[in-house]
Amino acid sequence: MNPKIEVKKIRDKGRAVFALKNIKPGEIIESCPIIKITPRERKKCEKTILSYYIYPWRSTQSGSIVLGFGSIYNHSFNPNADWKQNFKTESMVYRAIRAIKKGEEITVNYNGEPDDLTPIDWFDVY
Repeated sequence: MNPKIEVKKIRDKGRAVFALKNIKPGEIIESCPIIKITPRERKKCEKTILSYYIYPWRSTQSGSIVLGFGSIYNHSFNPNADWKQNFKTESMVYRAIRAIKKGEEITVNYNGEPDDLTPIDWFDVY
């Protein structure tokens, strides 16, 4: 159990990750282990509900399923957190990119970079 965060359901978005305490810029929120999937496995997963939870891994063809709360962070074009791959530990690290207040939803930009405004067209953005 991570003492910094919790998952709650919210209207129109489903599940979301929230701060249980104030989080400082640069602070690691969570380090999530991943399950690597091959390009072949990824193609199979993309035909299921798992398609919404696949992150890239090393290439655009292979992928990963992120454990912990990693697959529950919602998207924002004005995120308060970022994610980075750690290939050595086979994990996804989520870090605050600005101060996050207790009770605030923690969001990331699904495009991979906090300032990337490329439209997201594979799901509804709220």
